[in-house]
Amino acid sequence: MTLLDTLNKNDRFAASIGAQLTEIREGYAKAELTVAEQHLNGAGVCQGGVIYTLADLAFAGVGNCHGILTLGISNTITFLKSAQLSDHLTAECTELLDHHKLPYCDIKVTNQQGELIAAMTGLAYRMKKDFPFEQLM
Repeated sequence: MTLLDTLNKNDRFAASIGAQLTEIREGYAKAELTVAEQHLNGAGVCQGGVIYTLADLAFAGVGNCHGILTLGISNTITFLKSAQLSDHLTAECTELLDHHKLPYCDIKVTNQQGELIAAMTGLAYRMKKDFPFEQLM
């Protein structure tokens, strides 16, 4: 099974909100989601937790692309623009530091017009456990 298939299947929370990884390369991953009614908060815009989950899914793709179980330990997210009903959101994660224990990533979430919705940084911890897969995609 590919890493993309494994994460899309096993990250049940991300799957339950409609977030899906669509691309994984070494040091890069992309996840996508279309904002639906169930994603809206009391102000009528996309709930921040939905945007965070999308960014975190892309972060998981990058963190685990080296075949070692890697879990996020610290994230900072800044919401820059509200996402609206029917917006198609894309989270792109890039590994900035491939440290053997503490990899560091940059994640950007944009809408279908390419407008920056949120910016996130992520620090992860590589466990002493293999995370096997046949190929990335």
